[in-house]
This record gives sequence, C-alpha cells and structure tokens, in this order.
Amino acid sequence: MTPESSRLLIERAHEELVAGNTHDQRLGDVRPLVRDSWRRALDSLVGAEGLPPLDLTAAELDEYRRTHPLSGVIDMVRGLLLPGDALDSGVVVAVGDAAGRLLFVEGDRAIRSLTGEMGFVAGANWSETSVGTSAPGTALALDRSVQIRGAEHFNRLVHPWSCTAAPVHDPETRRLLGVIDVTGGDPAVTPQAQMLVDATARAVEGELLVTRLRERAEPVRRPSRSRTQAPRRETTRATLRVLGRDRGMLEIADDTSETLLEVGPRHAELLLMLATHRQGLSAERLGELVYGEGEASVTLRAEMVRLRKVLEKRAPALVPASRPYRLNIDLETDAHHVLSLLDRGAHRVALAAYRGDALPDSVAPGVEEFRASVRSTLRDALMAEASIEVLLAFADTEVGSEDVDLLHLCLSMLPQRSPRRAGLVTRIERLEG
Repeated sequence: MTPESSRLLIERAHEELVAGNTHDQRLGDVRPLVRDSWRRALDSLVGAEGLPPLDLTAAELDEYRRTHPLSGVIDMVRGLLLPGDALDSGVVVAVGDAAGRLLFVEGDRAIRSLTGEMGFVAGANWSETSVGTSAPGTALALDRSVQIRGAEHFNRLVHPWSCTAAPVHDPETRRLLGVIDVTGGDPAVTPQAQMLVDATARAVEGELLVTRLRERAEPVRRPSRSRTQAPRRETTRATLRVLGRDRGMLEIADDTSETLLEVGPRHAELLLMLATHRQGLSAERLGELVYGEGEASVTLRAEMVRLRKVLEKRAPALVPASRPYRLNIDLETDAHHVLSLLDRGAHRVALAAYRGDALPDSVAPGVEEFRASVRSTLRDALMAEASIEVLLAFADTEVGSEDVDLLHLCLSMLPQRSPRRAGLVTRIERLEG
C-alpha cells in the first residue's frame, strides 16, 4: 500500500469514528495504538477540530518553568535534538510536563509559525484528554515512546504533521515528570528519530540524577535557630477582561477562592492604564491618559477614591498605591494575553481569544492608543505569518471585514479555482467602489 492510499484510508476511518460508526470495518486497518487512543479521545469528548486549551498565561508559564525539574535540562535537550542552527533545523522540539502542558517549544522558525496556528505553543495543554491522539499526549497516557503520523492524529488540524515523543521519569522514584517531543514532516517519525528521542529522554534522566547526587554531596547549610521561618505568602492572580466589553470584568483568584467583579467603564479605564504602565503613573499623567489634556487632577483623585472603596471590599490586593499611582500585584489583561499568543506564534488561538476591541466605547486617550496598538499588532502578525484559513477568519471579524489590503492578501493566497475567490472579489469591489 502506498503512503498516499494509507493516509486516505486512515482519514476515512477517522471520519467514520467521529461520525459515530465505531464498528466500521475500516477501523481494523488503523494501528491498535492509534485506534485505542481515538476511542479514549471520544470518551473524553475531545473535539475533532478544536484548539488546545491555554492552561498557562505568560506570567504563569515563566513562574512554572522556574520550579519545574525539566527546565534545568533544557540546554541538554537543545544540544541533542537541535544541533547547529536551531531556527532552520526542519523540526520543532517541545518539552512538556506530566499533565501535557508544554513548557518549551523551540526549533525551526517556519515550522513553529505553522504549528503555532494549531495551538502547539508553550502553555498549551496537549494531553489526550485535551486534543486527543498526538505523540506527546499519547506518550504520557501510555508511559512509553510513541510515533504518530499525519492522519493518525485525532485532531484534523494536526493532520499535516508527524511527531515522535518519549516520557521522562524521575531517575529515582520513576515518577512521570514530563515528555519530550519532536514534530515535523516525515523525518520526524523515522526509526532513527524514535531512537534519538528515547536516548535524549534517558540522557535527561541521567543528568537529573547526577545533579541530584552532586547537590547531596555538598555541605548542608542549616538555618540559624534564631530565625523563624516566614509564613507562606498567599498568591493572588488577577485578570482584567476588556476585549469586546464596555465594562471591565475582574477575575481575582488566590489559593483558596475566586472572585468575579464587574467594574464600570471609568474604573475599567483606570485599571487598564495601571495594568499597562506597571512602573506607575503620576496623577497628572494618569489624568491625561484617562481624561485627556487639561486639569483633571481633582476629578482623578475623586474617582480613585471611589475605585479604592470598590476594591477594598472585593479585591483588596488590587487597591492601588499612590505617589505614583500603581498596582502592588501584576494585573494581567485578556488583551495582553492575545499579544502573548502572537509572540508564541499561536495565530489561530490568538484570533480566537480576540473578542473585539478593548473597551470599544471608551474615548480615553490612553485606551484609544492601547486599543489601536493591540489591533495593529494582531493585524500585522497575521498578515505576515498566518495561514490562509486564519486570514479568512480574521477577514470575517468586525475588525478585519473592511480591510482592503487584508482581502487582497487573502485573494492572492487562494488557489485560482477556489470557490471562496468570488466572495472576496465582490467584497473588494464594494469597498473600493
């Protein structure tokens, strides 16, 4: 059987399974490892074309990396799997944790741009229960090295790619620590690729053991008895949602609880400016960003008093300090999350997360500038690197629907016989009138 006929057969078997024909005879031609994984994906209600969940924001990812044991061996992984010029290596290498969340995604620049569109980015969850059959998720589920070729992936968005992955264990307890994955074209699923990924996983385990033994051999520094251990500080995470909303939505979570708090338009503007200018703002500058030029200090101070009263009751950790006005904890925003996804190359995920302009009805100068910056950054990134499918989806949004340059780009990327060309031509003619 040729590779092409094998691919078509697997695709048809996948279609039958997803359609509910779980006993179709074509499933007998699919590898048992893959067939069993498909069925686990169905049992977990995984979508056949869904994007993986982004479990970790940029800030959470940075913090998590600092404490995860596999972060300490990432240079070894790079050296073994990405020798030479990693940006032109022809493959992407990912390292994930035991739950399937990707900690690092590195390698070929062009491939990363393409795989990022299906959500193969740092912070995304690629477990079987999230995206179905894939080398990293299935390797973790089976606790063994796995190769998944093209159409064997449960998620249709991943069908253009093939991958090899191997789990990594604690060298002493054998507890599962994470997974190492290589993704690319056919060279990523050769027997040699599997041996290399397996060998890398074993080398990583050996390095973890050597590091641990070296640390044990060093003299133990005992803490002074005169010092008392500081109590563990509770971690507060705060997010402000402003995309496509006239009023802000605050989400505040700590180790024991979560709070949702809707704030009015003016308070949302103030919080967005403080979140954007983390170094702090003078009363004069904050007044200019929110109220425009002119004497706004008295109005600003009165509004800040009202904002403090609101936050003291529901989100005391977010009460702004003064002189300069600033927040004492990091306040993430959904707009910054979109920018972070673009930085990671997750164009399709970023577009899905873009719910619209930030505080669209606001006329605050600082908000207008921020809104335009987010919109232009999204547009420029998509037009420079995104696939035609993502660009067409962007063209159907309110932001992109009347962008003539975007429509012309889509038209130039579509095949000459594509049925979508006629609709684009009509839209362009109407706009250029």
